[in-house]
Amino acid sequence: MADPWQECMDYAISLARKAGEMVREALKNEMAVMLKSSPADLVTATDQKIEKMMLSAIKERFPSHSFIGEESVAAGEHSVLTDNPTWIIDPIDGTTNFVHRFPFVAISIGFVVGKKMEFGVVYSCIEDKMYTGRKGKGAFCNDQKLHVSGQEDITKSLLVTELGSNRQPEVVKTILSNMERLLCIPIHGIRAAGTAAINMCLVATGGADAYYEMGIHCWDMAGAGVIVTEAGGVLLDITGGPFDLMSQRIIAASSRVLAERIAKEIQLIPLQRDDEE
Repeated sequence: MADPWQECMDYAISLARKAGEMVREALKNEMAVMLKSSPADLVTATDQKIEKMMLSAIKERFPSHSFIGEESVAAGEHSVLTDNPTWIIDPIDGTTNFVHRFPFVAISIGFVVGKKMEFGVVYSCIEDKMYTGRKGKGAFCNDQKLHVSGQEDITKSLLVTELGSNRQPEVVKTILSNMERLLCIPIHGIRAAGTAAINMCLVATGGADAYYEMGIHCWDMAGAGVIVTEAGGVLLDITGGPFDLMSQRIIAASSRVLAERIAKEIQLIPLQRDDEE
């Protein structure tokens, strides 16, 4: 039977490449930087331009599909996930990296049908690494098949996370105390690439054993989520329960044992869901 979503996936890859060219071009020029929810939550004209390009291209090619985009939501659109085929897009994941020319910047495209992730495309455009995952078909980086490390022993693990853009003292305190609890187990170390999508792809490659974060959004996770699971990894809620794309929190790990062990250490940050007003 023909794969009904292959055309969409091929189109997503071509859009990610086009967006990557726009990012690399923009890096040669001065950029206008604006603030969103905090002085550390940045957006540029390039973020908005790429999302506009993708949205109009998808609407033209697949007029019946739905769309959730980071910048559309920032401009007042609601992110409600229905059963309709839905493109969930982060035009630039790692905007702060982009602004500083720190070399990890990703285009993230997730495709969800019936609220289930069907495929994901994450293009690390400065490194020129195209990560793809398709439900039931495996995960790849530049056509090389990906496998998670399979690590189950937390004391032998390398984790990735982010400090986030929220600068409220209580939130920062919780983030740092979570890192401290994990480091003192002890684990091998904690790294941060500055983009959720690339952090998750690093778990898919086996380069990191797990990633956890709170305060990120469906557009940060939808593309890389399928890549992790298709590489043999697991996605859990930060509580250790089932993963929920709209919950603003995730553990992506190379094994369920490791994910559940991390969940035991994490103190929760209260968050609004992506699909709440």
